[in-house]
Amino acid sequence: MNLRQLEMRLERLEGFERPTARLEQYQTPAPVAARLLHHAAMQGAIEGRRVCDLGCGTGILACGAALLGASAVTGIDIDPAAIAVARRNAELLGVTVEFLVTDVRDPDLDQAGLACDTVVMNPPFGAQKAHADRPFIDLALELASVIYGIFNEGSAPFVAAYTEGRATIEEVIRCAFPMRRTFAHHRKDRVDITVEVIRLSGI
Repeated sequence: MNLRQLEMRLERLEGFERPTARLEQYQTPAPVAARLLHHAAMQGAIEGRRVCDLGCGTGILACGAALLGASAVTGIDIDPAAIAVARRNAELLGVTVEFLVTDVRDPDLDQAGLACDTVVMNPPFGAQKAHADRPFIDLALELASVIYGIFNEGSAPFVAAYTEGRATIEEVIRCAFPMRRTFAHHRKDRVDITVEVIRLSGI
């Protein structure tokens, strides 16, 4: 499946029904999700691999990984309503994904059961709560040796410092992230921000 075909399939998926600002529930745009997944697939990190999507929201990255031939895909999110949408999205695409309602910060999380080859994620940028992305990074490094994450522009130095001794940044890809009006405090129908897709390799 080429990049455009993947993007077109992902554009069909439902978004959040009632997004919550506290959880920074912005829908991952199909072009960004497709670019991350296609790039990861070209690097051998998706097809035939066990993939986990942390903070999966409505499941766009998890469903896309399944479309690209991952051997098993798990998506976890704290919001049951988002997981309900994610399950419908998987059904729409005819893919098999195990979706779990759980908190990445839960000390009783079954990390052994979630262990995988590749983590994909679009963690909170920390706009509502500082350092909200750190638990996602920490868990990702526990679960997999290869991680692809979407971060706010300029995050690479922080990610490098935060993961020092645990991982190295292999690649940073900048791309536009069209953010549509989602919450009451938004003033414009759409704002294009720049994000960084960062590939981390565990040490």
